[in-house]
Amino acid sequence: MKNSLYIVILATACTWLTSCEKKTDAPVDSKAFMLSDTMMHRIKLDTVITEPVRNELTLVGKVVPDENQVIKIFPLVGGNVEEVDVELGDNVKKGQKLAVIRSGEVADFEREMIQAQSDLLIAKKNLTSTEDLYESQLVPERDVITARQMVDKAQAEVSRVKEIFSIYGLGKSTNYVVKSPINGFIIDKNVNRGMQLRSDNTESLFTVGQIADVWVMANVNESDIPRIKLGMPAEVRTISFPDEVFKGKVDKIYNVLDPETRAMRIRIQLQNVGFRLKPEMHATVSLNFAEDIKMQAVPSQAIIFDRSKNWVLVFTSPSKIEARSVDVYRTVTNRAYISAGLKDGERVISRNQLLVYNAINE
Repeated sequence: MKNSLYIVILATACTWLTSCEKKTDAPVDSKAFMLSDTMMHRIKLDTVITEPVRNELTLVGKVVPDENQVIKIFPLVGGNVEEVDVELGDNVKKGQKLAVIRSGEVADFEREMIQAQSDLLIAKKNLTSTEDLYESQLVPERDVITARQMVDKAQAEVSRVKEIFSIYGLGKSTNYVVKSPINGFIIDKNVNRGMQLRSDNTESLFTVGQIADVWVMANVNESDIPRIKLGMPAEVRTISFPDEVFKGKVDKIYNVLDPETRAMRIRIQLQNVGFRLKPEMHATVSLNFAEDIKMQAVPSQAIIFDRSKNWVLVFTSPSKIEARSVDVYRTVTNRAYISAGLKDGERVISRNQLLVYNAINE
């Protein structure tokens, strides 16, 4: 009898333990859970929809100014740098003074101008005198023709020197003023006050660039080249603005590979609103492209990884929320594609879902 009693007790205990294990492994049931009105305002619901599966290619690049809107300023004369009025990064306007160079070459141009104007004045007076003598029949006509040729020659010399003054932007002083040819920012500066410049200097003094539009140059691995298409939408993120996405498109594919990196470069054009993107900034580029299959999709934020599985919270009502295991096919920046576990039209929680998940598991 005692042995029979022990067997009955042992069987009951095993049944109870087995029952507990089944309850633990069963999907989370939230029948006893009720979402409060406050929490309802803190969550976000998204509807499950079927859409083409998108893939994402992540590239590393850097921000550079638009080369078509960058101008290097070279010294047209040699001399001593008297003034430098701007610094690296300054915003300048077209025609703004950047530096002043005191130059002997400018003094020579000024001397040439004075000489040319003087020669023209003498030639005109000689022509007038010769014409008076010709009217009095004291000189032949050929002297008048010669005098007019001398006036034309002197006038041409004055025009030549004036053109030099116009090209160099010279005034009446011996100083050469370096001016900005466009509106933009000083993105490179290679001159300081007191510097001596040679007339054959090949290094630019300043580089002025407009950065209202910028480029992002990115490297593409050889294996990813077939995926790149002209006009592909691109999303650019930077360390300086981690929560902001700058949107552009691939507008240039350089169809050559760097022999050292074995990578191909592409160019993404961006509008630089507020000049937040600075040249030489590091950037992460995300290129999205569609595949030939469709699946249910939800925001990637809705996915919860727990107990070696992926879960989503399926919302039916505040008192009926199911933690459901799903098979994730792929996750991109803001979308997760589900191969099994969801149906079109179901609603999932995509904000503060972890708080709700922990609450229904308590």
